[in-house]
Amino acid sequence: MEGDCLSCMKYLMFLFNFFIFLGGACLLGVGIWVIVDPTGFREIVAANPLLFTGAYIMLAMGAMLFLLGFLGCCGAIRENKCLLLFFFMFILLIFLAELSAAILAFIFRENLTREFFTKELKKHYLRNNDTDVFSSTWNSVMITFACCGVNGPEDFEAVPHLSHSSLESTTPEACCQRELQSREGMFVNKEACLTGVERFQNRQGCYTVILNSFETYVYLAGALAIGVLAIELFAMIFAMCLFRGIQ
Repeated sequence: MEGDCLSCMKYLMFLFNFFIFLGGACLLGVGIWVIVDPTGFREIVAANPLLFTGAYIMLAMGAMLFLLGFLGCCGAIRENKCLLLFFFMFILLIFLAELSAAILAFIFRENLTREFFTKELKKHYLRNNDTDVFSSTWNSVMITFACCGVNGPEDFEAVPHLSHSSLESTTPEACCQRELQSREGMFVNKEACLTGVERFQNRQGCYTVILNSFETYVYLAGALAIGVLAIELFAMIFAMCLFRGIQ
């Protein structure tokens, strides 16, 4: 019975590590897509130090999980105690790092509120000044998602005009409707938009648009994170059981 139990444990260990291997491959793929994506998201990520760091952390975590899943599979099939111990130690470090990241994300979640983004926009936005990283990032977001401000065009009423602007509109160019939602896209009617004609402006706030766009993915990412943590926990248990069972 002991041999059958050990064999069962070995294949369960292999199965869990195979899922870790696949999870690492998925994270690696998503990280690479975020960094090289040509649709404008790359520009947003590059301009935001937090997102930029997060993308590379995702890449690093994906690569490490990919490698550890592979090592765990090899250690289980070959019943190699050294590989199993190496796997356990590193998967424990990753598990603790992911748990810490989840706790920090929960603690600092207030920095992602509508009020926080509105305050930052009114304080730092410089309209069409593309040499300013904050303004350029916001313009890219508004153009890509066909939205305006955090809540709508009214957010820009408190934003000062450029000194050389001859138009009285408080609406920045990035809020004007385009035939194609990219920086190269032609304006539907730029002059009418800037003089306040609402039907040529994007009136919906970016907070609602982005929240609706990513709501499904946020829940999916949360479920995936919980699943990955559970798989890692079971993999560590099986690794230790298999380690102790190998003579």
